[in-house]
Order: sequence, then structure tokens, then C-alpha cells
Amino acid sequence: MDEKKVKRIGVLTSGGDAPGMNAAVRAVVRTAMSQGIQCVGIRRGWNGLVFSDFVPLKSSDVSHILAAGGTILYTARSQEFLTEEGRQKAVSTCKLLGLDAVVAIGGDGTFRGALELSRLGLDVVGIPATIDNDVGCSHYTIGFDSACNTAIECIDKLRDTMQSHERCSVVEVMGRHAGYLALYVGLAVGATAVLIPERPVDFEKDVVERIRQSRLMGNTHFMIVVAEGAGSAVDIGNRIREETGMDPRVTVLGHIQRGGSPTARDREMATRMGYAAVMALVRGEGNCIVCTHDGHLVTKPIEQALAETKHLQMERYEVLEAMHARN
Repeated sequence: MDEKKVKRIGVLTSGGDAPGMNAAVRAVVRTAMSQGIQCVGIRRGWNGLVFSDFVPLKSSDVSHILAAGGTILYTARSQEFLTEEGRQKAVSTCKLLGLDAVVAIGGDGTFRGALELSRLGLDVVGIPATIDNDVGCSHYTIGFDSACNTAIECIDKLRDTMQSHERCSVVEVMGRHAGYLALYVGLAVGATAVLIPERPVDFEKDVVERIRQSRLMGNTHFMIVVAEGAGSAVDIGNRIREETGMDPRVTVLGHIQRGGSPTARDREMATRMGYAAVMALVRGEGNCIVCTHDGHLVTKPIEQALAETKHLQMERYEVLEAMHARN
């Protein structure tokens, strides 16, 4: 892509919202302005391109969104975009608006949509933002740290009441296909047990025996953290009741983990990624994803990035087990 060709770009957020998305939008808009590039906000993700739902964005339009949770551009799933006809409509919208490229902020699903558009001739740059931290090509995704802190704050409060009543608490956190959030949070709150999709669950060993050993060590309250992909917290609570005689309390944190003001880490990372995305387009590096690798930002071609996988750092689970070592 010739540097002079980039005159106007679009920016959208897609998939599940994540704290820090607004910070990324702000960085894209302001970096574009600094390079003499006009910016158009596409509302409601890929759906906005299909149905021509957009708003011009200036620097002043993003002045007070750095600390805001959610996304000012909204997000939505788009069944129409999954069809060839829908994608052609999206390309037509880009042509009508004179967009030279689109910056798409989201997760794997967002990037698969970006890949389809790139095959139709549109330059797209992806920014990974998902609280699950499950984008294979990037070591970190925007929103993960904020979601962890939200979950930790909630669990710390739950622990206060569980300790007062000498009860067991089963807390379900997000993570349908990945246990990053559950394991990170579990370590941070000193959970009795953590159940994740990447590790087969031996209920007797991983839950019941952990509770028993914790009780033998003098503890009277227990915290079980469950990733949603590892099983239902309600079912796990019922099994604990059947096998230990305790009366567990189940809490599903759900979408509360998506909300709230982003942490310093997510604000800083989102700002750097937004800047990097626009500068990649300025350099002529379209059809790529901005990724973190060993603390540095790099760009990877979309097809290569989507083919990469990321494995959970199981040494964290080893640390968790060591925290429950007994004499």
C-alpha cells in the first residue's frame, strides 16, 4: 500500500466487549489524525458495515473515553456478515465511504471476519481485545487484566462472608474454551481449587480431597474457582454437597467481568496497539494483526496469526498445587 493512499480509515469493535476497547478506539482516531488520515467509526461491529451504520470521528469525539468501560461504537454479532451477500454489502459500504482500510478490535471471530474482507480486497488490521486472553497469536489481549481485577475484587468480598459463615464458595468465571482467567484469578485469591477446560477434572482429587486437606489444616472456608468451560458451577456445588455434606454457595460472575473502567495495563496496552495498528497501515502493512510477543508489539499476517495456537502456562497450576502443600 502506498503511504499517500491512506486517506480515510474505519474503526470498529466486534464480539464480546472488553475494558480497554474505548482506549484502543481513541488511540486509532488520534494516531490517524496525527498522520493526516480521516477516521470513521463503524457502529455495531461488522453489522455496521453491512447496514452502513457509521459516524465520523474527530479527536474531540474521543476526548473522554480513555477510562470508560464498554465501547462507544457498540458491538453486535452479525448473521448477515457470515453470508457472501453480507460481506459484499460491507465492501460496498467501504467503497461508498471511501475507506482505504478498517481497524477491527476484537477476538478470533472478529479476525476471521477481517480475513474474509481482506480476501475481497480491503486492507484490515486487527487489534486483539477479549477478556479470555485466548487469541492464539498474541501473548496478551486487551481486557484480560481488567476482568481479572474485577473477578478478584468480587471474590475477595465473597471470601469475607464465606469466612464469617464457615462455608464453601463456588465461583464461575468466564472462559468457555480457555482457563487463563480462572487460573490467574485462582492464584491471586488463594483458591482451594481451580477447574479449567485445559485440564481433565478428577473431582475426588482436584476438589473433594483439596477441601478435606484444607479442613485438616484448620481452614473453615473454601473457595473453588471454575472456568465456565470446565463445567457448571451449580453442578459442581451440588457434587460438593453430596460428597462432603457441606452447603456450598454458588456465584456466577457472568458479564460483570466485562464491565468497569479498564486498568492501567489495559489502557496503556490498548493505546500502544491502536497506535501500532494505524502506523502499520501508514507503512503499507495491511491485512495483519497487532500482537504482543515477549512484551513487544509485532504485526503478523492475518492468515498466519489465525493459524497460531497458544497453550496455557501449566506451571501456574503447579504453583497453585504448591500453595496447598502440607506437612
